[in-house]
Amino acid sequence: MAKLAVMHHEEGVRMDPDCLVTLYEELGEGCAEQVVVRAMQDLNARLVELQHLAEMDDPAALIRTARMLVKVAGQIGMTTFARVGADVIVATGAGDKVARAATLARLQRIGDCSLNAVWDLRDMTV
Repeated sequence: MAKLAVMHHEEGVRMDPDCLVTLYEELGEGCAEQVVVRAMQDLNARLVELQHLAEMDDPAALIRTARMLVKVAGQIGMTTFARVGADVIVATGAGDKVARAATLARLQRIGDCSLNAVWDLRDMTV
């Protein structure tokens, strides 16, 4: 019987900590904290929504949601997350369902790592 190989992808994420530093300097600790927490909740919700929209095969809504995800991720310095979100937009816009599925899977992995990285950076800045 053939053995099934399971691949585990671990990718590094790039963060721009200067975005968080600027946010904390401009808004103050309390307000910046609220903005970051809200952004991270929003990003998490958009990841779930993107999976749902892909299952429903709604490319127009998927692109709109991915654009919002890219904007929010960029605002809090999640550069890799934003870039992969843009890749989802391109694949979806091209009508390539295989590329869309692959980039969505990568976005989920990057999203998990990025959200953890922001929590780590946020804890260091406080």
